[in-house]
This record gives sequence, C-alpha cells and structure tokens, in this order.
Amino acid sequence: MSPTVDHVPTDAPRFEFGANWRRFARDLTPEGVDAARSALADWLGESLEGKTFLDVGSGSGLSSLAATLLGAQRVHSLDYDPDSVETTAALRNRLAPGSSWTVERGDVLDAEYMSSLGKWDVVYSWGVLHHTGALWAALDAACDRVSPGGRLFIAIYNDQGWMSGVWKMVKRIYNLLPRSLRVPFAVLVMLPAETRTFLGAALRLRPRSYLRLWRGGGDYERGMEYWHDLLDWAGGYPFEVASPEQVFDFCAARGFELRKLATVAGSHGCNQFLVARPAPADGR
Repeated sequence: MSPTVDHVPTDAPRFEFGANWRRFARDLTPEGVDAARSALADWLGESLEGKTFLDVGSGSGLSSLAATLLGAQRVHSLDYDPDSVETTAALRNRLAPGSSWTVERGDVLDAEYMSSLGKWDVVYSWGVLHHTGALWAALDAACDRVSPGGRLFIAIYNDQGWMSGVWKMVKRIYNLLPRSLRVPFAVLVMLPAETRTFLGAALRLRPRSYLRLWRGGGDYERGMEYWHDLLDWAGGYPFEVASPEQVFDFCAARGFELRKLATVAGSHGCNQFLVARPAPADGR
C-alpha cells in the first residue's frame, strides 16, 4: 500500500534532515560504519542473526546498514523525508547490494501504513520521534510494531525545562532564516557550548580529544560526524522533549520492560532506552 506522508503543512518550518544526511553519507568512512555497527551491537547485547529490524526514520541509512552487517534476516527502512529515503537507498545499493534490506518513504503517524508493516523483532528509532510534531503518537506507533519477545531501541531529546523552550525557539528561527544565513546562525548559537567543550578538553590536557570529534568516523559515537550532528541539533525542528520518567512510564503502560538506559544527566541531547516486550508465558 502507498504510505500517506502529507500530515505536516507544507508552509510549516521544518529542518532539511534529509539534505543534511545526504551530505553526511557522501563522506561516510569505513571507520564510521564500524563504529555504527559496534554501537548497535553493544546496545542490543545479542546477535541480530535471524532477527527482523525496522528502522523508523532511517536518516542516512547507517543504522540500517549496521543491522544488515550484524546479520539481520530482514531490514526495513522508512523515513518521512524524501532525501533521507533516497540517501538510505543509495547507501544500501553501494554497501549492501543484494541484501534483504528494503527502503521506502513512510509516515510513522499514518496508523494504517504502520499497521501494514506487521511486527518486528527489533524496532529502532534513534533521535527521530521527537521531530515528527507528535512525539507521543509516534512513540505509540513504534511500540505497536514490536513483536512479543521483541525490543524497542529509541533515543528521545531530554526535557531541560525552560531551556528546552529556548532551544525550540532557536530551532524555529534557524528554519525561518534565508538559507544563506542558517549555517552562520548555527555557528553563532553553538559557539558558547563548543568553546566550553574545547576549554574543558584543554584543561584536562586532552585538546586532541576535542579535535577528534570534528574528524568523525570511528572517533565519534554511532559513526556520526560532528559537524552534521551540530547542524541537526541547531536546526532540528519540529522539536519535542521528554523526561526519562515520562518515556519509561509510557512504555511500561504498554507492557514493556526496561533493559538498558543511558541519560544525558540533565543536559541537552538524547536519552537512550532499550525496552522489551515480554514473550507470552506459553511461548506463542
């Protein structure tokens, strides 16, 4: 069936996630692929051999590639952004041709479309659901796709209270600016935080640890590249946040059990959750 992808008004400010991912994927290194594969394996804690993997909001396709390389029996990538869909498909064709990895444009907020996908052993959505404009509906849809005995791995922006409101305003302004002013605005906005990060590394006599972030690849978490991640943070809109307790309670109410948690300790960024839907006692 053809997914519906028109729920966001065309005149609404929205970050060009797909264009950012396309630039990132163009410069993706083997070290970056290895980092993404290792990070996914570490978080899941077990093999993907024989498992199915649904990537909700595939972005560059890097996490779907990691799942494929980890032996997933079937991988399916969906994304709302046409550029992300194209970038994911190009990455698959370049690095995993002939695999059982499918890619399509899809909307996590389209209940009929999501239902058509069936159930999956692993549902993955890293840093995506808070950009839909309807975080809790999107999380509910992701939860619903997890099979009995399966797992949900998500990352959601941390709620910083009033500071999250400031970031929301910054992101909205970024997307309302003319294109030529967006990158300078992002640099200006992020400069104080980047200065603190660099000075912290320098005071620890480890300035190279900061510089390695900018080289990306295997030196950066999940294989991401620092500059593209910085732009995503400065401009990523729509933007919603949630506390760890809110996410945990929401998933628990749907029968999930917490398996692993990593928070940003009250800072900005994503809290990560691995939750599992218990298998029925009779094994069916």
